[in-house]
This record gives sequence, structure tokens and C-alpha cells, in this order.
Amino acid sequence: MARDLFSSAVEERLTRRAPLAARLRPRSLDEVVGQSHLLGPGKPLRTLLESDRLSSVVLWGPPGTGKTTIARLVAGVTAKAFETLSAVTAGVKDVREVVERARARLGEQGQGTILFLDEVHRFNRTQQDVLLPHVEEGLLVLVGATTENPFFSLTAPLLSRSMLFRLEPVGAEDLRALLDRALADPDRGLGGEGLAVDAGALDHLVDRAEGDARHALTSLEVAAALALEDGRTTVTLVDAEAALAMRALRYGDDEHYDVLSAFIKSIRGSDPDAGLYWLARMLEAGEDPRLVARRLVILASEDVGMADPRALLVAEAAARAVELVGMPEVRLNLAHAVVYLATAPKSNRVTAALQAATADVRERASGAVPAHLRDASYRGAARLGHGEGYVYPHDAPAGWVPQEYRPPEVAGRRYYEPGTHGAEAEVAEALERRRSAGRHREGRGPDERE
Repeated sequence: MARDLFSSAVEERLTRRAPLAARLRPRSLDEVVGQSHLLGPGKPLRTLLESDRLSSVVLWGPPGTGKTTIARLVAGVTAKAFETLSAVTAGVKDVREVVERARARLGEQGQGTILFLDEVHRFNRTQQDVLLPHVEEGLLVLVGATTENPFFSLTAPLLSRSMLFRLEPVGAEDLRALLDRALADPDRGLGGEGLAVDAGALDHLVDRAEGDARHALTSLEVAAALALEDGRTTVTLVDAEAALAMRALRYGDDEHYDVLSAFIKSIRGSDPDAGLYWLARMLEAGEDPRLVARRLVILASEDVGMADPRALLVAEAAARAVELVGMPEVRLNLAHAVVYLATAPKSNRVTAALQAATADVRERASGAVPAHLRDASYRGAARLGHGEGYVYPHDAPAGWVPQEYRPPEVAGRRYYEPGTHGAEAEVAEALERRRSAGRHREGRGPDERE
């Protein structure tokens, strides 16, 4: 109960005024941190902004890198009218209303219009097609902001008529400078609170921001509120860690690895409901769906393997869907993969087999490639004996012949031992038939192994 009251007090303190990230939003190009490759002196985007000669552009980059900030700066320097829409809530009707105002404005006042379309990747093909002719004729100058790969999320005609600027995650030194500015500014920042931040706490906030300036400022604000609520004017590492972990305010980066671990273990344990719960928790917190997809692809081979060979195809399809579909619809594709993998039969025999083979490679003599397996395709190879004695499996009625494919140093070593779950039981039977045939040819008993 005490902790709940404390958390409520912190949240109340944070809601008394606008968020720190909003208060510190840059008012000029010189205040923007990072993106020097675009906004440094003489760089292309800065030149276009300062000369008010901006043509349609798409700003592509991770969250907290300055896409909306740049758009707001455009509004402050351009002689054109500036309209704003969010693709999350806007539809074709909203676009047509902007077009009507732009046409009237151009005809009556000779003034052009810039349309800032946030989350432009959320517009479907039909909505983008409605926008296209007005961008093409120059009635609208489009400034689109997206966190998704525009080559997948935007139509080729719209993308070809826009300049693409890629924003990079904000570097550690720039983030540190931003936090220092927040602590020093008495009007828009925390300068009026008389706060100091321990070096370890500042390092932690910078490191865990992962290039996201908004996240860094939000975390600093929460850490400062925690310290002030406790009657202290120094933000400690404990405050920084708590700020990153306060679930009510932000999905904590400290929690990231634990949640991901629970997600994988739930699917490995064949619990689809738990897998879906952790998936929803990660996606609702803003976790990168590409990370989730990569883990599913790994799990398909590590924990399902040959028990269901199709599992890897399902996981890989979900990973492709992340790029082709994007959020929020790709949540369904990821959920599909989670349920499939969780309910599939499990086997880690592929993982164990690779580990065993790797151990032999590292610990045993490697041995030369047997002569019958060597490349015999070039002139003179036959004189060296390359390929001699090799039997082409497709010439055999069964499509297989007993033949040694490894050097003598590791011949007969068994790495892959199929399990009894799912399709792997059939694989085990087929392998045993072939191994029995090989032992019979060599005159060995059924239980003799090296």
C-alpha cells in the first residue's frame, strides 16, 4: 500500500505540468541534438529548411530521434501554410478537406501548403493513392514521419516523389548534453528544482535510452520526481533504475530481458496462453516487433526443431510480415506464430547435435576430406584420385547408398539422435533403417558403435 501511494504521488507530480520532453522541444535547428549528418551546417536538410525550399520528404527513424521536432521547425520557418494530420486517426475525408483548403489558399492568396503526416506508414494503399496526385502536382508538400521501413510501408509512386531522410539514434554524447540542458534550464527544464544527478545515474539513463531522446528525458523526469518526493535534491542510481522500471509510466528497459525470457520459456513449455500474454505485454509496452520475430525464428529451430519442420517456416513468415505489414496488424501474425510454436511438439535434438558436432571439430583431429568426396569437376582431378569410389545416391533404387561421408577420425560418431515427438519419430525410423543397412554392409552387429 505504501508503495502504491508513493507511486501515485510521483505520477501526480509529473502531471502538474507538460512533460519534460515537450517543454524542451527545440525551438531552432541549433537546439536539435543529433542528426548532424542532416542538420549540420551546409547539410542537405538544413539547407532546404533555412531556404524554405523544402519539397516533399519522408523522415524515417526510430522513436525519439526528432522527426516531429523537425516538422514543427518547418512550421516555424516556412512561408507556406502548415497543416498537420496523424495517419493513426485521419482518413480519406480528412485528406480531401486539407486538399480543398490548400487549393482555395493557393487560388486566393497564392500561398502553398505543407502537410505534416505523422505515422505516415499507417496510411493504407488507398489513402496514399488519394494523396498522391496532390503531391505530384505540387499542391501539397508532404512531410511524412515514420518509424517503419518506407520501402515496405509506402507505395512506390509516393516514395519516388519524396526525398528520403533517415534519422539515426541519438548518440550517447548528444543524449548527455540534452540531459545536462534539462537539468540547467530553469524555465523549461528542471533547473529551478536545484537538482544534481550522480554520474552513475546519468550514465545509466543515457545507456538505457538506446538513442531515444524522448525516453531519456522522460526517464530523467521520473527519476527527479522520485528524488524530490523523497525530500532529496540528488538523483541517484537507485532513482534512475526505479524510473526505468516503473511500469505505470514506462515499460522498463530493466524488465526487458526478464519479460523476453518469460516469453521464450512459456512457448518452450507449450503454454500458448502464457506466450500470448507475454507477447501482448511486450507489444503494448512498445517493444520492437522485429526483436520478437527474431526470437521466434531462433526458438523454432532450438526448441521445436525436427519434431515439426514446418515451425521454422511459420516463424520466418511472421518475421517477414513484420517488414511487409508493420504494426499494429502484424500483432496477429506474431500471435499466429506464438500459438503454432507453443502447441507444436518439442525437440532440442538439433541443438544438441550441433553442440556435439562442434565439440568434435574443436577437440578432435580434423582429418582430410576423403578422396571419394573431393571435388572431381576440374581437369586433372581424376589423376589425383578425386571422386574415385563415390557412389551417386540418385542411381540407387532407394535414393540412398551406405557410404562414409566423414574423415576416419570422426567416422561413426553420432551427433543427431532423433527424439520421439512429432515428425521426429519418423525421422528416427528412417535413420535407423539406413544405419542398420550400413552396419550390415560393414559386417558389424546392430549395437556396435564407435
